[in-house]
Order: sequence, then C-alpha cells, then structure tokens
Amino acid sequence: MPEFRITTEVAGRVCKLAVQTGAHVGEGEEVVVVEAMKMEIPATSPAAGIVKSILVGVDDLVGEGQLVAILET
Repeated sequence: MPEFRITTEVAGRVCKLAVQTGAHVGEGEEVVVVEAMKMEIPATSPAAGIVKSILVGVDDLVGEGQLVAILET
C-alpha cells in the first residue's frame, strides 16, 4: 500500500490531534493542528486512507516541514 507523509506548513506548537492511529480519514481532513502566532494551522490528509502513525503529541514543538503523521492508502 502506498504511504503519504503528512508534514507541517509552519513551526509552532501542536495544539490538537484531530485523529488517532488507525482512523480512516478523507482527503483534506485535519490530522494535526499546529498553533503559530496565535493562529491554528491544520496539517491535512493529502488523500483518503488510514492513519498508520502519528509522530507528535499535544504541546510538542514542531518545525516547518516536520513529519507529523504517516497515512496508508
């Protein structure tokens, strides 16, 4: 099965995990939400599939482009 890497668009603090490992997600669905400069920026699923792993937790600091989850289609 192909895998997609879900990354952050900005550096900040993880404020929400919108799904859990094993969850089915649709294309464009929020997976992780990062707070940066008092704004919430979602890292979304690039395709429909199953969340294989989430690599961050709430309150973790992440960098721009950091891998936060892996999706299996």
